[in-house]
Amino acid sequence: MKKFTILMLLFFFSFAVVPAVAQEKTNREKIEKLEEQKQQIINEEKEALKKEVEAINRRAEAKEIDWEEAEKLKSEAAKKHALNIRNRVAIIDNQIALLNREEGDGEFVWEDEEEEEDDDHWYNKSRYSRTSTHLVVATGFNNALGEDQSINDSDFKVGGSRFFEIGIAWRTRVFERSNFLRFRYGFSFQFNGLKPTENRYFVDEDGLTLLEEYPINLDKSKFRMDNLVFPVHFEFGPSKKVESSRSVWFSTHNKFKVGLGGYAGINLGERQKLKYEVDGDKEKLKLKGDYNTNEFIYGLSGYVGFGGTSLYVKYDLNPIFKDPNPELHNISVGLRFDAD
Repeated sequence: MKKFTILMLLFFFSFAVVPAVAQEKTNREKIEKLEEQKQQIINEEKEALKKEVEAINRRAEAKEIDWEEAEKLKSEAAKKHALNIRNRVAIIDNQIALLNREEGDGEFVWEDEEEEEDDDHWYNKSRYSRTSTHLVVATGFNNALGEDQSINDSDFKVGGSRFFEIGIAWRTRVFERSNFLRFRYGFSFQFNGLKPTENRYFVDEDGLTLLEEYPINLDKSKFRMDNLVFPVHFEFGPSKKVESSRSVWFSTHNKFKVGLGGYAGINLGERQKLKYEVDGDKEKLKLKGDYNTNEFIYGLSGYVGFGGTSLYVKYDLNPIFKDPNPELHNISVGLRFDAD
């Protein structure tokens, strides 16, 4: 009789468990599809941003707009697509969170490093946001140095040579139970400007890119290189856990942070802009060519800051110009702004 009772209990238990297992499998499949949709959204917005930037560049090259207006339009486009990614991905994240709650995921994580070790409060894993998307903007001074050169004897104006960078970065916790170490990765458009000293400009002579004096007094001489790069940084620093009714995430607002890493990418093009006066009339000349620049860009970068503002340094390991030109390496120092 006892054996019969046990068999009957197992029989009825199987009817209760099988539907639950089937439901769990269905939810897992739905979550996998939603994760694929998230990646598709990111790819779509990246491709749309790329096309929009290319269209703006064509308008500037056709002189429909000047390059200052083009930079403004590209900055606005990057912000728009970054917000598109954030808003579209947030909808899918909410769907995933709902499926995880239905599934009853029983895995838990520890509190962030700032919480008391003896705190008995635990949180369900599905509520923790591990990856976030951020707009990154950086600007500051730019220069190029050769071997045994310093800023004091550079061929380019220290104050007049500048850089601008704008892009999208994703921040992911390296460890599931701690936010002290983060992995930051994404893509950025870099615009590195150089203003030669002594009324000079770049000329291409049989594979050599040389600085020569312009025959007319120049009001402005600027050489600019546009790059598309893919930065990767490891970011260190404390953070604060923030909890809402739907999710738990970690904020670096008003927290010290350090980022170390590098970047690699391609040179999209380069151009020169010359401004001068002839008989009282202001003239503007735009020169476009390859100037024997290297097509592959790679270098080291790092930042140290507080909250969303950091001191930012980047250095191109690749020479600006190909052999047999003397090696010149681009270096930038400025401020980096990103969400915290």
